[in-house]
Amino acid sequence: MASPQARAAVWMLGALVSFLAMALGGRELAVAGLSTFQILFFRSVVGLIVIGSIALRHGVAVLRTHRIGEHVWRNVAHFGGQFGWFFAIATLPLAEVFAIEFTIPVWTALLAAAFLGERLTRTRGIALALGLAGVLLVLRPGVAIVQVGALAALGGALAYAVSHLLTKRLTTSEAPLAIVFYMTAVQLPLGLVGALPQWQPVTAAQLPSLAVVGLTALSAHYCLSRALSLAEVGVVLPIDFLRLPLAALLGYLLYGEAIGAAATAGAALILLANAVNLRDVRAR
Repeated sequence: MASPQARAAVWMLGALVSFLAMALGGRELAVAGLSTFQILFFRSVVGLIVIGSIALRHGVAVLRTHRIGEHVWRNVAHFGGQFGWFFAIATLPLAEVFAIEFTIPVWTALLAAAFLGERLTRTRGIALALGLAGVLLVLRPGVAIVQVGALAALGGALAYAVSHLLTKRLTTSEAPLAIVFYMTAVQLPLGLVGALPQWQPVTAAQLPSLAVVGLTALSAHYCLSRALSLAEVGVVLPIDFLRLPLAALLGYLLYGEAIGAAATAGAALILLANAVNLRDVRAR
């Protein structure tokens, strides 16, 4: 039988494929004319159908909560993160979006120090500095006009960091299935309200991409959770770094996206920041 580390690696490959497929599905839907809000609405529809079906099998008691307000705030932040990510996917090279996304652990550490009283160690301070330097190289403010998509990706990363902190608080009493269920239930009306002013009819040709976005959003996080349950963070997360070069390769092969030297250097610094931050986590 394969070792836990080997099985964790297989689950992480599933997460990698899911994240990349979700990005490609989102890009295709944006090209087809669907707004980011509409994409997020259908993503929640698919997720609610799947999670609702699973909840019915386990009994609705698993969904009971006394912290609905915290679920709402967590999902407002998460929705903002998703909006920034999908908006950026439609407008930026894939590798740049994933590079900026990898700053989430750095922002999470900073926010945890500011609002949860967690100690900002010297190592995490170095990681923060490297991450900021990497972002500046990717965005290049003052040298080139900063694209709206890049700002959306950065705002999305910050929103995801807030969401991660609120998720950490919820996991002390809420079942994982309940957290995911309320994620889809809260975000569905948010997406619908935003989508209605620019609603576009959905064609049969778009249905596969909608299904991919909805299903991979669930499979990515499920695979990541299974991987983390089998092996330490230090074993699992470095595999996730493969998303960046794979995104760059897919962007080049499918869309002819070339990544400049500054963006490449920025992405390398962001990955280094993650490695430094990961070392701090492992040292605890």
